[in-house]
Amino acid sequence: MSKYVSKKDFVVGLDIGTTKVCCIVGEVNHNKTTEPPTIDIVGFGQAHSTGLRKGVVINIDSTVEAIKKAVKEAENMAGIKINSAYVGIAGTHIKSFNSSGVVAVKDKEIQASDVQRVIDAAKAVMIPQDREVLHVIPQEFIVDDQDGIREPVGMNGVRLEAKVHIVTGAISSAQNLIKCANKAGISVTELCLQPIASAEAVLTRDEKELGVALVDIGGGTTDIAIFREGALLYTSVLPVGGVHLTNDISVGIRASLDQAERIKVQHGCAMASLVKDDETIEVPAVGEGKVRVVARKILAEIVEARVEEMFSMIQAEINKSGYADLLAAGIVLTGGTTLLQGMVELGDFLFEMPLKRGVPIRLGGLKEVVNSPKYSTAVGLLKYGADQLARGSQPASLGASLMGEDGVFGKLGGSVKNWMKDLF
Repeated sequence: MSKYVSKKDFVVGLDIGTTKVCCIVGEVNHNKTTEPPTIDIVGFGQAHSTGLRKGVVINIDSTVEAIKKAVKEAENMAGIKINSAYVGIAGTHIKSFNSSGVVAVKDKEIQASDVQRVIDAAKAVMIPQDREVLHVIPQEFIVDDQDGIREPVGMNGVRLEAKVHIVTGAISSAQNLIKCANKAGISVTELCLQPIASAEAVLTRDEKELGVALVDIGGGTTDIAIFREGALLYTSVLPVGGVHLTNDISVGIRASLDQAERIKVQHGCAMASLVKDDETIEVPAVGEGKVRVVARKILAEIVEARVEEMFSMIQAEINKSGYADLLAAGIVLTGGTTLLQGMVELGDFLFEMPLKRGVPIRLGGLKEVVNSPKYSTAVGLLKYGADQLARGSQPASLGASLMGEDGVFGKLGGSVKNWMKDLF
């Protein structure tokens, strides 16, 4: 286990989402113990985003402007200049799977080089040419016949096996995300899959041990990460989110998209039975028509129908993973869409397992500013970056073929140069 040194660093998390760009600056206080570093929030900025659809960049210029605005606000609050950040990535192009590898131990005592060799063996799988590995995350190691080992270095054995979770993404989607950050003056230290980041922010160690499904319902996508015995077992990205609720409301009550979004946030409810029959809302007409009065229960029925569909897709994805029966800690919902009234109540009714809303935990400083499910990914990117700094490891999420001086990402100015180097 790595020893943490006593010093301070600044880490920046940049969540480039479908509906918002959020930039958070954290001051990392490394301890002299093996406990994870503590993080004080010192800077925060956000901007409305229109340049992404379902987590994928569709307009570079508008995305760059949103990044610049969010970063500028965070810089002013923190009083520092931001040059680099850990950036989240999602989208339906994300695909993940589990793999394993086996090597013979050379000197009977397992060395760090043996761990690297077995990781290399586990990731030696064929993937399409238009895709690249984003993460190779160890789940467990098996030394001879002993399984469940998390840190094999120093143990005696002749056979070392590793089980890993591999996340891949479309090269073009990652390129465009990094290009937007670079154009905004931000060097991408590392890309991190958004549900992995969100899990860092909201899940406890006990939940990961018992078995839990983290469900991050954002603007354009719903991200799922399943943990058991402290290991990441399954990740998935579904092409549904809060934007789909806004579209349904716009059509259902005949309002513009901007007004539908406002009405959703202020008056939306995911469970119609929680709304009184006499409650009404005012709906500005599209164009120059008169303002109409609509029963709030009608709005709730529109939202409930879409949320039920989303929850059924989430349930199907959890069942597809094969780990549905192992989730003793149930489901933790996070993401901006979960702020809607009735989301947790409807989830309790539909899912046959414990369910709660998750917010960022274990923070100091201006933690009240980010104490909301909609900032889980950005806060998680901070924690992910702080852990990388504490371990003293090089960024491990992007392939060297893309990030080298002659690679595509190198030409775009990305700062990540090595892949899977010094993983532990």
